[in-house]
Amino acid sequence: MTAAPWQRELQAAIRDPGELLTRLDLDPALEAPAREAARLFPLRVPVAYLDRIRPGDPSDPLLRQVLPIGLESTHSDGYSADPVGDGLSLHHGGVIHKYHGRALLVATGTCAINCRYCFRRHFPYAEANASAAEWQQAVNYLSADPGIQEVILSGGDPLSLNDRRLQGLSGQLDAIPHLRRLRIHSRLPVVLPSRVDDDLLGWLQNQRLTPVLVIHANHPNEIDEAVARAMQALSRCGVRLYNQTVLLRGVNDDASVLKALSERLFEINVQPYYLHLLDRVQGAAHFDLPVDRACALMRELAASVPGYLLPTLVREVAGAPWKVPIPWAGPAD
Repeated sequence: MTAAPWQRELQAAIRDPGELLTRLDLDPALEAPAREAARLFPLRVPVAYLDRIRPGDPSDPLLRQVLPIGLESTHSDGYSADPVGDGLSLHHGGVIHKYHGRALLVATGTCAINCRYCFRRHFPYAEANASAAEWQQAVNYLSADPGIQEVILSGGDPLSLNDRRLQGLSGQLDAIPHLRRLRIHSRLPVVLPSRVDDDLLGWLQNQRLTPVLVIHANHPNEIDEAVARAMQALSRCGVRLYNQTVLLRGVNDDASVLKALSERLFEINVQPYYLHLLDRVQGAAHFDLPVDRACALMRELAASVPGYLLPTLVREVAGAPWKVPIPWAGPAD
């Protein structure tokens, strides 16, 4: 079978720190710490995303999300391998069932891009992968619980799977009468917009479950015209589109950047949804911000955008029955 253009782009993603630095005209001295950090969590950057990074700028906000650095190898107190308690809610067949009415399938461990702040950078994908048994264990779990109305596909990135496999899964999900919605969490439409092709759009249109797509953009520079076209195509197909952002030091810890992101998302028919405090995963402490700084940013943002462009500031707490909203309207503690 001939590979689709997006699959060829995925295969051609940059994995070598030296190549990344050379292509972006960056200081060769960054290579040694990048290689050390990449041994713990590999580098992966699609060329479509690389093209949005400013050459010669080590502080570029997109580069900071993908370049391994030495601080990732430093142990930080208060940070862990499983900061959101996935292991506490993990069931056979790659199902994570934390919240009432919805369950998450770890569809794959593969991503198009390895974000350096990823909260699942230590996740045991080989042992907890819903696709490993062709979904059967996961489908059995969902079928047995009539309280589950929504299935969330996550990973890794579920859209790194080909459409044939996704169609096979959705066919099994369609047959579960108490399911109503299929939610997909994916960064591929942002980092590899060619993934939104006719085959994917056809799959999303031709199923019983209501499709919801939650993308992940952290900075307005990530949203180029190719991403805009992909989002508009999805919107025309009736897919409900939302965005989750992670608040990251040196990337988007500026109210003007967050405002520009919300405005740009709205232009391309995507609703700002959550602004996440960093999940405190070991290796990503250098991205973290104090809660009082996050609250101050929210107050600045609220003063500059209408309410429908204001994401909800949240933190995921292991064992909590929902994402925990962070109160920000009054003075911070």
